[in-house]
Amino acid sequence: MKNLYLLRHAKSSWDDPALSDGERPLNGRGRRDAPRMGEALGTRLVPMTFHVSPAERAQQTFRAVQKNWKGLKKQHGVTTQALYTFDYREVLDWISLQTDDLERLAMVGHNPAFTDLINYFVGPGTLENLPTAGWAELMLPIDNWSQAAGSEGQGELVYLLFPKELEGAD
Repeated sequence: MKNLYLLRHAKSSWDDPALSDGERPLNGRGRRDAPRMGEALGTRLVPMTFHVSPAERAQQTFRAVQKNWKGLKKQHGVTTQALYTFDYREVLDWISLQTDDLERLAMVGHNPAFTDLINYFVGPGTLENLPTAGWAELMLPIDNWSQAAGSEGQGELVYLLFPKELEGAD
């Protein structure tokens, strides 16, 4: 069994039209939600390496989560160019290349790739939308990451956490 953890970046700003998509930072809600998610997830899981999209909003999300997740260090974040995509098939290809000694794989990235990936592994219509700063944990019945592409509909959605579920949410 392999465990897959997906964290969609927190809410980003569209205020500055001069910024490219990859340069967009978090907005106020994103800056509020990401630390709260880090605190909540830190009470549930031990620290692990996160592969993070190079997009500024994903990087800021990881840093905010990291600062509030006890024991999670900056070094746990690895910028991974392949995760700057909106296509789940590209994420799936990247997952399939990971080394088999990793039992857990955690990522910070983008929609629709993450929602589509969840629906690929668990089954169509499992999740309508992974919201910004939303977290999903999946268990895959595989021994090697190279088997991920052949496990369509065989995964289990173990846990979801959305910012709106946390205490003090709007």
